[in-house]
Amino acid sequence: MRRRPGIGGLQNAATARNDIRKNPAFRSQFHEMCAKVGVDPLASNKGFWAELLGIGDFYYELGVQIVDICLATRPHNGGLINLQELCNVLRQRRKSDRGAVSEDDCLRAISKLKALGSGFEVISVGKKKLVRSVPTELNKDHNEILELAQAQGFVTVDEVERRLSWTSGRAIDALDTLLDAGLAMIDDGHRDGKRRYWFPCVSSISTSVADT
Repeated sequence: MRRRPGIGGLQNAATARNDIRKNPAFRSQFHEMCAKVGVDPLASNKGFWAELLGIGDFYYELGVQIVDICLATRPHNGGLINLQELCNVLRQRRKSDRGAVSEDDCLRAISKLKALGSGFEVISVGKKKLVRSVPTELNKDHNEILELAQAQGFVTVDEVERRLSWTSGRAIDALDTLLDAGLAMIDDGHRDGKRRYWFPCVSSISTSVADT
């Protein structure tokens, strides 16, 4: 019985290279296999796997594109972008094979960027994952506000006070810090007179940078 080409028996490196680039499930299985035997295929771009399969080149390319997208969206979101949005924009930029990039691929590419000391990392806010591309440190208060803002994309001082049982001073101080960091946008002029603090990184407003 003829054995099917795959990771376990690489009959053709060119075919494997193609699978690496085109098939997210293949990449995931490949990483799982490597983890079981204690091998990091991305430890070096000059390693055996990187040279044979081009997997190092694939994640290097993703890393460059991720940095480019984060820089392009930074004026809009302050350097904090939803992981899902980042992946969607990345797929749009890679027009020839949009379906070939998974969130797992993005996470692996970002982990390599973080290892380089670039300041890139993934943080969890509630049920969402956000990619941070600036060295701004977010404390527990900031994270709680971001989590609260996920419902509408914005919060008000009154809402923060009421929902989190904070004093006015604590709410304003945390919101001002997020505003100074470029993570929030002010929206005034509403009939109720209440200022809205919008957070592009958690709102449903998408950032159109696919073709920039």
